[in-house]
Amino acid sequence: MPRVAVIGVGHLGKHHARILASLPGVDLVAVVDTNRARADEIAAAHSTRAAYDARDLMGHVDAVTVAVPTERHCDVALPFLHAGVGVLVEKPLARSLDEADVMIAAAVQAGAIFAVGHTERFNPAVAAARPYLTDPRFIEVHRLGTFPERSLDIDVVFDLMIHDLDVVLSLVPSEVDAIEAVGVPVLTGRVDIANARLRFANGCIANLTASRISRDRVRKIRFFQPSAYLSIDYAAQKVEMYRLEKTGAPMPAIQGGEIDVDNEEPLKRELVDFVDAIASRRAPLVTGADGRRALAAAQQITDKIGSQM
Repeated sequence: MPRVAVIGVGHLGKHHARILASLPGVDLVAVVDTNRARADEIAAAHSTRAAYDARDLMGHVDAVTVAVPTERHCDVALPFLHAGVGVLVEKPLARSLDEADVMIAAAVQAGAIFAVGHTERFNPAVAAARPYLTDPRFIEVHRLGTFPERSLDIDVVFDLMIHDLDVVLSLVPSEVDAIEAVGVPVLTGRVDIANARLRFANGCIANLTASRISRDRVRKIRFFQPSAYLSIDYAAQKVEMYRLEKTGAPMPAIQGGEIDVDNEEPLKRELVDFVDAIASRRAPLVTGADGRRALAAAQQITDKIGSQM
């Protein structure tokens, strides 16, 4: 039974602890937070030990999940990777590509399982749609939210858009050829709304909009490919697909509707995959290299935006 700990039990980490405590075959040995009251509260809720320094876990865990602020990802994760301990780091992987490379190299050298928490990759709606996405030519993404009380240490590209960058990059079998982007800081000193247009070498275009200053919450991605259209609602975990069916008549018929989706909490799927990767010594669904690729795209977008400000 793998011994797992959660480092950082704030907004997201508390859900890591809740899910890991409920999974069969997992021993949640500790939760860690520099906020002692917070660590004590979450530990008590899940009948585990509270710790206040991640270094105290060394030698007592087989895997950790890291849900601390982005700027601390590398410092917290690196000692565990060097020790061969499996690590799942929440997105964005790091605050720089250099830090991402350091973590990836450490994992490779020590043979440690290294996963990145791009939770939308585990969304049941994405999984249900994936077999039908054979040749996307145009992708339209809207990820809009109301103003948050957290994650204001990073801009909207690294906070929200990076979810969809990871999904798009995993679905288009081609390299990004060019990026156009624009962004505006509205309520904070960082970019609060951004639009990016990615052109892939195979001709596919992806248009992504992310906002944390909208009235309504929208989490949708639409795919257009020859003779077919698919729409994913991440939040509702629904997929609609319509396609042309040749009937022999002068005009083809349009058929489609909702695709069956097995609804489940994406974070639970992510953590189940991570624990199974630890137990079976296989690569996780979202690897360090995947996290780096999404981070690199996000960095290119923010660089484009920054050059215009």
